[in-house]
Amino acid sequence: MQRHPGRLRRFLLRGVFWTVALTAVAAGGTAALLWSTLPPREGRFELAGLSAPVEIVQDEYGIPRISAASEQDAATALGWLHARDRMFQMEMMRRNASGRLSEVAGPAALRLDRFSRTLGLAQSAEADYAALSPETRAMLDAYAKGVNAWLDQRGRLAAPEFLIMGVPGPWRPSDSLLWAKTMGLWLSGNWRQELDRARLASLLPPARLAELWPADESLGRADLASLPPSDHLTRLAAAVPSFPEDAPLPSSASNAWAVSAERSTTGRPLLASDPHLGLQAPILWYLARIEIAASEGQPARMLAGATSPGIPFMVIGRNDRLAWGFTTTHSDTQDLFIERLAGPDGYETPEGPRPFTIREETIAIRGQPAETLRVRETRHGPVISDLDTPRQDGTALAVAMAALAPGDTAASGLFAMNRARTLAEARAAAALITAPAQNMMVAAVDGGIGMFLTGRTPIRREGDGTLPAPGWDGSHDWTGWVPFDAMPHSENPPSGVLVNANNRVQPAGAEPYLGRDWFGDWRFRRIHSLLGQREKHAPEDFAAIQRDTLSLFARDILPALRRIPRPEGPAGAARDLLLSWDGEMSADLPQPLIFNAWWPAAARLALAAGGVPEGAWPATPEFLRFVLAEDGRGAHWCQPAGEPATNTDACAALSAKALEETVARLSESYGPDPASWRWGTAHQARFEHPLLRFIPVLRDWTRITTPRSGDGETVDRAETGPRSFTNTQGPGLRSVFDLASPQGAMAVIGTGQSGNPLSGQWSDQTPIWAGRAPDGGLLLPLSAVPAGSTGTLRLEPR
Repeated sequence: MQRHPGRLRRFLLRGVFWTVALTAVAAGGTAALLWSTLPPREGRFELAGLSAPVEIVQDEYGIPRISAASEQDAATALGWLHARDRMFQMEMMRRNASGRLSEVAGPAALRLDRFSRTLGLAQSAEADYAALSPETRAMLDAYAKGVNAWLDQRGRLAAPEFLIMGVPGPWRPSDSLLWAKTMGLWLSGNWRQELDRARLASLLPPARLAELWPADESLGRADLASLPPSDHLTRLAAAVPSFPEDAPLPSSASNAWAVSAERSTTGRPLLASDPHLGLQAPILWYLARIEIAASEGQPARMLAGATSPGIPFMVIGRNDRLAWGFTTTHSDTQDLFIERLAGPDGYETPEGPRPFTIREETIAIRGQPAETLRVRETRHGPVISDLDTPRQDGTALAVAMAALAPGDTAASGLFAMNRARTLAEARAAAALITAPAQNMMVAAVDGGIGMFLTGRTPIRREGDGTLPAPGWDGSHDWTGWVPFDAMPHSENPPSGVLVNANNRVQPAGAEPYLGRDWFGDWRFRRIHSLLGQREKHAPEDFAAIQRDTLSLFARDILPALRRIPRPEGPAGAARDLLLSWDGEMSADLPQPLIFNAWWPAAARLALAAGGVPEGAWPATPEFLRFVLAEDGRGAHWCQPAGEPATNTDACAALSAKALEETVARLSESYGPDPASWRWGTAHQARFEHPLLRFIPVLRDWTRITTPRSGDGETVDRAETGPRSFTNTQGPGLRSVFDLASPQGAMAVIGTGQSGNPLSGQWSDQTPIWAGRAPDGGLLLPLSAVPAGSTGTLRLEPR
């Protein structure tokens, strides 16, 4: 057979050429399709439901200024914008809350779906929507029209993720209420601490159990003998989704403070608010300014601040007369109840046996047959122990949650807050916000300031919600809600200053009882100290305070290292660095890295010495402060349980051991010289896409990272995860409001306005948020006339 090498070569080359060409065409087509998901920056669009045209002007960061003829038109426009920039985020939120993630994510999301379906968040939202006032329902309806208009206009091009997932179903008005349900769940997670305490109850005496989260008082405890066996509780804890590890969900911390007109250089009150939630891309917040034209009987109005995609209201912000922000109260609004079974389908109550309320949930699962989930409910709430293999010991575990109680009017309360004009009206709005439990900080243009507690807090017949309680005899039942007027609100203090940083909001032992799991007071004390350094403050001062990274926790704990002899080698050098340090958590210093590796190691050694199994309870700053207290009251944790503690020598030895182990571990990663280590090398904020983070190439492309100063106890909070120094939680929003002018609103978010990774607004605010803006700016103005307008959108009635 004759060979023709030239012809073969040409044939192969042509094959390679066409393969490359076809691949390029396919890639080009894919790229073109992806680019087509970017939304228009200007143009005219018709929307059903509008009563008059709406104009939207965007600045260079994509922050819209909405000019509308009415509140409902503004809500429709905001819904359209939220869907335009964040529809995938909104879709994932409602799927997560309603237990429908498995439809798109497959069996990997099944555990989350079972949990959400067991709680019945979707049914609760639908029932609450029907009970809302007509005005609030009208706002939710108008918002849904805007969302659905975008979906109708764009189809699968509504967001790049929908090219794979398909077009989401229509947005229902009740879907917006799922946002509040989810926040109520995330920001009130006390039931999980009850579960963890119960697992340890058989291992630790009650006094030691209480010391795991030191508190000044406790009103009682559950009957320990009635607790389910520890092995069952361990399996149940594994069966129930663990937030925030299964999804980038928020933790429960924030800062907010206000000063009266007398303490402000502008002559009117100032307010700052920075909620500390889980870092994700895109972030939970979406900045906007809304101008509503004057109408019959109503003057022109404005709103400016942070919205959250999924709802039509300003969450943290200001109007013409008031500014407001939120921090988590840490009220105990959730309890676990041990139910005694009565036959196969009933449980015991004080009035005798009662049948479970049964509902069946069908969970669609991508790639495999649907699953039917049988949910049992008691008079206290849904049975969560069914998430594990049901026990054969005749008991079940039910959870009571204030956020699931009927008649949730949180949406009406937030709407009322958007409209409020005085502190009295703000207080009335706070009373309507039934969940979550928050401290609402308010400043008024007339000079006043206030802090009002929101959320329903249960009154217990007995006990304090520390541990699961017997449910069959009614002894620990909820008998009602703490009256709103009995809450420890505060208005116009003589100092002219109000501050909250998740610290205790009432004196120890005071009534009404709200809870016992308070955060340490380090951020609260630091903010008060900075506010006390001058008589009057400017808005720029507030923005600078939000960036403060000096740790009072470090200053409180470091004296423990003076009680240990100087070790040899790198550990001695590390000790010298720490003892010469002022507690400034700068990314450019080595001490924050050493300190934030040492103190958890010391806390874990103390937990182990006290008989707490590894991983059964977190190492917390509050616990270590108690253990290393100079008066020795926590020294018994530094040596094996049962041995008397007569002095703090054992704690010195524990601190030294933790330092040696810490320095050895850090040396493996960062080299042998502690002076050359840098906090910012290890401590980087990470914002990740909730879906693409699981795909290696796309994860690296969409991930947003930046070095961070601060730590979990600084004003500029930069909390780390349990297994690394990565900053996973923090102030995804910072905002400052000056009531001296309607233009007095400034804010920044951690990512950008857009949820599309191809957009220039995907991460353009990150440098400002991280303190790396070229001009040194800390916040962006939300004034009426935007600088650097990038286009005008006009929405017209269809």
